[in-house]
Amino acid sequence: MSEEVLLVAREGRVATVTMNRAASKNALNPALVDALGATMTKLGADEGVGAIVLTGAGEAFCSGADLKAALADPSAMGDIEARLERFHDIIRAVVGAPQPVLAAVDGPAVGFGCDLALACDLRIATSRAYFQEKFVRIGLVPDGGGSLWLPQMIGVGRALELMLTGDPIEGRRASELGLVNHVVAPEALLPTTLELARKIASGPPLANAGIKRAVRASVCVVATALAHEKTEQLKCLHSQDFLEGTLAWMQKREPQFSGK
Repeated sequence: MSEEVLLVAREGRVATVTMNRAASKNALNPALVDALGATMTKLGADEGVGAIVLTGAGEAFCSGADLKAALADPSAMGDIEARLERFHDIIRAVVGAPQPVLAAVDGPAVGFGCDLALACDLRIATSRAYFQEKFVRIGLVPDGGGSLWLPQMIGVGRALELMLTGDPIEGRRASELGLVNHVVAPEALLPTTLELARKIASGPPLANAGIKRAVRASVCVVATALAHEKTEQLKCLHSQDFLEGTLAWMQKREPQFSGK
């Protein structure tokens, strides 16, 4: 029997969702993408849930889209727009859930995994966690709302630097910049996150949902950001630069981009 790609646990009014592909650092293959989108949507509609914790198995949050699985599938580029929409369904479910969503981040949160963590309402990270908008290194743009979240959280200049270089930002520095709420030792990650989730979940559901909606409405235009990102990403996905970036990544060499 194959291992479940997504695990869901309930403790009182707190639901914990664990991306369960530790061997690939919880890279998002089609099965995990579909399961995560469906699960977050279902939990968001569950009035018995007061807070949601999103985390990854092993010593990783999420390493982004599973490029190895995609490259091994000849049909992977067949309907790329529809595939991208399934990724966006996850972001819409996280942002649209009335309950606060807390990301418990250990190890890498890279590419779409970084955007997914940033889409959550609160982030608790370990001292060995890092966030990396790595898209540019293979000729792509952020496609999980990163172009929206980062400028709001750390300012346009810093956000552009991280997106244009693809450099990682480690947990403590991320905390200094305001990307994460708390930094803890790895062994304290889930206990700390669950304690905060239980505290939030014990509060008034209508007020919690109202606070989230009001704050999101004042700072986020998620639909617009995702639409812009999709347009730019589709251009990049059909470019020679993406092919070169992917080949360079596979061959462990520096890419030679041509702008075509």
